[in-house]
Amino acid sequence: MASHGKEVAAPLLSSFGARDSDDESERAYESDEKVEISTSDDEFSPAAGALDGPPRPFSWRKLWRFMGPGFLMCIAFLDPGNLEGDLQAGAIAGYSLLWLLLWATAMGLLIQLLSARLGVATGRHLAELCREEYPQWARLALWLMAETALIGADIQEVIGSSIAIKTLSGGAIPLWAGVVITALDCFLFLFLENYGVRKLEAFFGFLVATMGVSFAVMFGQTKPDVNELLIGVIVPKLSSRTIRQAVGVVGCVIMPYNVFLHSALVQSRKVDTRKESRIKEAIKYYSIECTIALVISFLINVCVTTVFAKGFYGSEVARNIGLENAGNFLQEKYGGEIFPILYIWGIGLLASGQSSTIAGTYAGQFIMGGFLNLRLKKWVRALITRSCAIVPTIVVALFFDTGEATMDILNEWLNVLQAIQIPFALIPLLTLVSKEQVMGTFRIGRVTEVVTWVVVAFLISINGYLLLNFLSAEVHGTLMTSILCAALAMYVSFVIYLILQGSSLHSRLALAVRKSFSAGNSTV
Repeated sequence: MASHGKEVAAPLLSSFGARDSDDESERAYESDEKVEISTSDDEFSPAAGALDGPPRPFSWRKLWRFMGPGFLMCIAFLDPGNLEGDLQAGAIAGYSLLWLLLWATAMGLLIQLLSARLGVATGRHLAELCREEYPQWARLALWLMAETALIGADIQEVIGSSIAIKTLSGGAIPLWAGVVITALDCFLFLFLENYGVRKLEAFFGFLVATMGVSFAVMFGQTKPDVNELLIGVIVPKLSSRTIRQAVGVVGCVIMPYNVFLHSALVQSRKVDTRKESRIKEAIKYYSIECTIALVISFLINVCVTTVFAKGFYGSEVARNIGLENAGNFLQEKYGGEIFPILYIWGIGLLASGQSSTIAGTYAGQFIMGGFLNLRLKKWVRALITRSCAIVPTIVVALFFDTGEATMDILNEWLNVLQAIQIPFALIPLLTLVSKEQVMGTFRIGRVTEVVTWVVVAFLISINGYLLLNFLSAEVHGTLMTSILCAALAMYVSFVIYLILQGSSLHSRLALAVRKSFSAGNSTV
């Protein structure tokens, strides 16, 4: 009877267990695509058929088998939008916002740990669970929001890759041609995916390493002040002149599509969900891996921020530096000893843009398949997702390839678009990981729940400030103001609905739990 209690406590065998066996349900990964994680240590596991076993000692070999999803996820912390936020923070605020970058990364880590926990404990990713949890109108609205956020992020990432290609080619390849070249990465993604999850993860690991080496070389060449760096990380400083950059640092960290992506990526490993100890083990190893990945991403972001703080803080050109002209400013300031710093920057930016566009394509598959329960081949979903983003991106590239000022305006609009979508990823995530009907014994505790709600409220407030500040400067006239107020009223109403929906128990889930216990007791 006790062992049975552990079995039904596992979420897969409670509210969602039956759906996982349904051949008509969309899956993040088929069983033959998942990575085997068992090692020779498993010879000490309980006999076959046992429902659970004692916790196992830490294994570096097993950690290695779990490594991969976190490094794919951390790409969203290193995309061109983040790099632009880093360089502007460094050029305008110097070292003073490094502490905020640290805490923003810590908040991002908390969100991503919850996303991974949700995926491991339920065996389903966030988009799938939203499809089950919310009524049709709400889940369609959430899907549209997620797709809009993904397209907006993809435009930034593709433009970032295009700028890198233009930089490395010495301006010979225009922005629109770089967009077309970047669009072809979809075929590279499909090629790598056919060779298995580990090959794809290794490719992303290579791109993260490329960014790390490139920006570390820049750090070494420019020699930022290490003492100022440490003070900036430890001592909080904020002035009225750097509010906009501070908001940008925090706002760039959480990408809505990344919350959906990570909950799906963790399902790429074979975890015996009949055993509570195996779910705990998977959560532990994924938490370690996720932390390592985000520590690396933090160090890369610090390198970018400090390079521009060293070179341009307090200068007349500080407020004129953006993603498109950053390489030229670096070249004018530092030149290059062995290898021109312009090309070092270009290589790092290209790795950032390429990795983030492929990650976006990957996320698009899960978002579309999960919300709509599409049983399409992955390459079909990848092409659909890519097409939705690449067409508007080419139009944008043709229109905005006229000057740096217009590119900055575009980037501000895209940042606002991301800010709008933040609540529609974070509120459903926190709602689901807090529910015992969804998570079973793996629901988060009350203290974690309160802390996370505070973090989510802070992130929504920061992005809300960005939204209102931007719109108040851009929207004029009675008609446009009235339309904006009506849109904001609908927006706030939907956010309140999601919060209230999360506070009430879903009757279908509760019924599924009761049936699970009833069936188990009758069997015993």
